[in-house]
Amino acid sequence: MGALFRSEEMNLCQIFLQSEASYACVSELGELGLVQFKDLNPDVNAFQRKFVNEIMRCDEMERKLRYIEKELKKDEMKIPDTNENPKAPAPKEMIDLEATFEKIESELREVNTNAEALRRNFLELSELREVLKKTQVFFEEHGGHHSMIDDAQMALVHDEAGMPSTTVQLGFVAGVVPREKIPVFERMMWFACRGNVFLRYEDINQVMKDPVTGDEIHKSVFIVFYQGEQLKARVRKICEGFKAVLYPCPENAQERFEMSNGVATRLEDLKTVLYQTEEHRRRVLASAQKEIRQWVIKVKKIKAIYHTLNLCNFDLSHNSLIAECWCPVVALEDVQRALRHGTELSGSTVPSILHRMSTKETPPTYFRINKFTSVFQSIIHAYGVADYQEVNPAPYTIISFPFLFAVMFGDVGHGFIMFLFGLWMVASEKKLLAQKSDNEVWNIFFGGRYIILMMGLFSVYTGLIYNEVFAKSVNIFGSSWKPNYDNSTLEANKDLTLNPATMFDNVTGPYPLGLDPIWLSSLNKITFTNSFKMKMSITIGISQMILGVLLSVVNHIYYRNWLNIFCQFIPELLFLLCLFGYLVGLIFFKWVSYTNECTQCAPSLLIHFINMFLVKYQHANDGYEEQAYKCETADPDITGCTSQTIFYPNQMVIQLTLVVVALLCVPTMLFIKPFVLRSRHNSMLRRREGLSAISQSALIHNEELNEQSGTGNGTADKEQAISDIELGNVHSSEVKLSINGEGGEHNQAEMEDQGPSDVKVDDFDFSEIFISQAIHTIEYCLGCISHTASYLRLWALSLAHSQLSEVLWGMLFRISLTMDIKYGGSVIIFAVFAVFAVLTVGVLLLMEGLSAFLHTLRLHWVEFQSKFYHGNGYNFDAFSFKHLQNADLDD
Repeated sequence: MGALFRSEEMNLCQIFLQSEASYACVSELGELGLVQFKDLNPDVNAFQRKFVNEIMRCDEMERKLRYIEKELKKDEMKIPDTNENPKAPAPKEMIDLEATFEKIESELREVNTNAEALRRNFLELSELREVLKKTQVFFEEHGGHHSMIDDAQMALVHDEAGMPSTTVQLGFVAGVVPREKIPVFERMMWFACRGNVFLRYEDINQVMKDPVTGDEIHKSVFIVFYQGEQLKARVRKICEGFKAVLYPCPENAQERFEMSNGVATRLEDLKTVLYQTEEHRRRVLASAQKEIRQWVIKVKKIKAIYHTLNLCNFDLSHNSLIAECWCPVVALEDVQRALRHGTELSGSTVPSILHRMSTKETPPTYFRINKFTSVFQSIIHAYGVADYQEVNPAPYTIISFPFLFAVMFGDVGHGFIMFLFGLWMVASEKKLLAQKSDNEVWNIFFGGRYIILMMGLFSVYTGLIYNEVFAKSVNIFGSSWKPNYDNSTLEANKDLTLNPATMFDNVTGPYPLGLDPIWLSSLNKITFTNSFKMKMSITIGISQMILGVLLSVVNHIYYRNWLNIFCQFIPELLFLLCLFGYLVGLIFFKWVSYTNECTQCAPSLLIHFINMFLVKYQHANDGYEEQAYKCETADPDITGCTSQTIFYPNQMVIQLTLVVVALLCVPTMLFIKPFVLRSRHNSMLRRREGLSAISQSALIHNEELNEQSGTGNGTADKEQAISDIELGNVHSSEVKLSINGEGGEHNQAEMEDQGPSDVKVDDFDFSEIFISQAIHTIEYCLGCISHTASYLRLWALSLAHSQLSEVLWGMLFRISLTMDIKYGGSVIIFAVFAVFAVLTVGVLLLMEGLSAFLHTLRLHWVEFQSKFYHGNGYNFDAFSFKHLQNADLDD
């Protein structure tokens, strides 16, 4: 939890690698996954870097692997997931991989080319066989010769064209055309030839496949009879325009029979050759299928290593590479071990050196998380990555997020269904991960399986507090209300009022867990639950905001922002406690002090809170103040107490003091910090002028000028300081200014108060700082009011969820259960339950659950995190091979 509370301490390191050991060392660092490399060549484009040729070779290998993978998918051969994580191969093994991929690709391309030619030949022969078969049937129907059709069909053609019927010698062409083009083909042939041709066609029942794509194609055999060479040329042009394939068809029946037998023999031979070709292709793919997953990981690791090596500087004089990287301090020993191991693997005799550097750069933010905490950390990072070592809201979000969700979603039944769904995803985690689903919606749900589990569990708890199970109450411990009405009274009155003075069992006390079940059946249920949930929402919201303000002081102490503690944290906390913390105190005071025997003088907290700012108070009758405070006299006419009467001693003085303190906090936040920063800035300028320094970096660490003497030792010290700097006795990166003898920490605190650590003294702008502080003050003061009101969404959504559940139950089960249908009631209940289940899951679980989730997200991002969390950092992007194990070639 300590690592999750604040990001890991990071260190900028410099690594010196020998050229022969650089590849192996970077490979070991990738397996470790705890180093983020910096680009030391930002001005060099990708094509001018040292290892660009190796990366291009990796790209070519990836292209070949993609081709092999495409062929495997074409044959529906599943790539096995062995969960193996092979090491990155040595550079010399790249040649073997390239040769292997080249051999497989060339062999597959050759096989595919031959198979495509064979399939095309097979398709042509199949079409020719169908043409011969269909034409033979046609000629047999008309006497066995094409010239015999003139007595019937051509006579009909001539009659329609207005020509005399005579015996003519006809020519014909036969072929195949796509089935969907037949109607257009027929009309075009008729109009282009002016009705002087005779067309017959018939569909091919055999399913044929495209030789390239493998898709099914549907064609029809046609035969066209014509007279003369002009019509012959016109018919052929039309066939060419429609991409119809013409096949030779002998006029003699014997020749057609012999050709058909020859085509059948060639088709059988082609089937055998095609089968052998496909078998050879499957053997090639089967051999690649076993290794392709490891090949993909290896190639991606090689490419990642060379990409990383391109980020380094190359030292020609020492034949070495220099890299800079961010690394967690706790992992420095692991990094050094990885470097030693890489050096041993490479056989280098010169060790790799890891040098820790000092820098003013802002380190990246790194949290050690697991699969449970990762979803909560993702919610925080969606708002913004934490500043370096800033307080992380994730540990508190683990509890507060599902709890606030459950406050709005409280129902035992709905929460239990959500809990079971989350439990199933957690229990089946390995099996579901192995499926590698590409459904985006499912991946979102599965990624949030732990938060769904927690939200369901917390919803069961709040459902017990609300005593709601699918909008119905459960009487487990027995109600504390004991009505004593007889049957005649119950039959005579539709509505009855229970008097708490006589019908509430004060011996057993209130219902042990949650609301008493009798409230769910009462007419004033909404009035009671609204009051309860509204006060509960205010209490929870103000408590979480106070926690946010308290966490801000942890940041101030860690960053040594002492000025922010006194001029920001303390006024903010007092402002929040004096106004809204006091309101929470009033809520608990009213709950504790006013029982069912003293309801006439119970205060209206909202009116009292408004009167607190208006300085408007109403007193009880003279002499009855104590009785009104203690509710000793229940008659309000005697005591003169109402809901607006002062209800505890010294209330006016206490409330006036709280308002004054809260109002004084506003100018404290607004004015003190800017003027203190300006005073520090002016003091620093005077110190610099007294030392005759040109810039802040030209001052010796802890140098103190003797301003009282004015001459003598002070002048000597100044001259000695300047001399030391000029002679190089003091390193410029170690030079800091000391204010009032407090050392460098005081100066660092001042620079942090002013803003970023690299702000120069001459860049101080008082107006900008004052405006920024004014914006912060206004935003905080107004935000306390608006954020408190915003937490009322807990009450509103809880009420909406409860009412939707009740309406759904009333519209379905309540109506169906009151139907008096003999033998048909069970069928109706069964159908109604199906509708009830669908609407419960679709509306109450999915839609209402998503709504409550989004509102909970807003409460954490705006109301809670705005009190202490900046989120201006950048994430630690480690060089790691872990994500490559499940990577695809397209990633």
